[in-house]
Amino acid sequence: MTLPSRLQLPPGHWPTLLDGLCARFPRIDRSQWQDRFARGRVQDAQGRALAADQPWQVGLDILYFREVSHEPRIPFNETILYQDEHLLVVDKPHFLPVTPAGAHVRETLLARLVARTGNAQLAPLHRLDRLTAGLVLFSQRPESRDAYQRLFRERRIDKTYEALAPALPALDFPFERHSRIGPSQPFFRMGEMEGEPSASTRIEVIDATGPVWRYRLQPRTGRKHQLRVHMAALGAPIIGDDLYPQLRPAASGAQAPLQLLARALSFDDPLNGERRVFSSQRQLGPAVE
Repeated sequence: MTLPSRLQLPPGHWPTLLDGLCARFPRIDRSQWQDRFARGRVQDAQGRALAADQPWQVGLDILYFREVSHEPRIPFNETILYQDEHLLVVDKPHFLPVTPAGAHVRETLLARLVARTGNAQLAPLHRLDRLTAGLVLFSQRPESRDAYQRLFRERRIDKTYEALAPALPALDFPFERHSRIGPSQPFFRMGEMEGEPSASTRIEVIDATGPVWRYRLQPRTGRKHQLRVHMAALGAPIIGDDLYPQLRPAASGAQAPLQLLARALSFDDPLNGERRVFSSQRQLGPAVE
């Protein structure tokens, strides 16, 4: 099942909905938009098909279905670890994006789970990079969603990651990295910069055997790429990282995934106070499924 994207029409003076969408998404051919309208793939917020010649109405919420030709299947599978009326906990493989982005529409964790469970109201409660494996929490029902989202906003959920990275024998562990992280160059990278710290990570060593150590990482904050940036800044970029200074692996692609795993999540359930503890069943190393 393909899920729609939502757009609130921005200010503009286009005569029709078709003209405005073509201007906003110049990489999509006009003929492709016309085909989507003809097949009812552009809808209002209630799911009713819209006409291509409808006037552009600023502020109108529309739904449209992104489509990618010849989207290849990602050959790794997710595992549902827990499911109840409100919560779904999934063990995500490397390389599978959580939500549609770029060239990934059907091959996303959300789309797979909606098709698998039949629940179109599923929504991820937090983000996990496409290249990172491990635990992702989903809300099953809109009416209880905010209660779980507050756990993340108010930092009342404990997150533990594991990573393989070069040895850091000069540091005393456990070690805390505090820094300010913000957008860098090129635009898709983050970096450390001067200023009040905005990101904090506790780093412990699980196994110090050999030139590559196994680390336990506990982010106190949730900045984009925080763990990858902090480890690279310490001189120990996570093995397989293709964005930050790295040790180039001999293999590439599926044979050399980013060696970062969202290992555990624990929190007090906001609905009933019960202590929840979840742990990934995956192990770091070459992607094998």
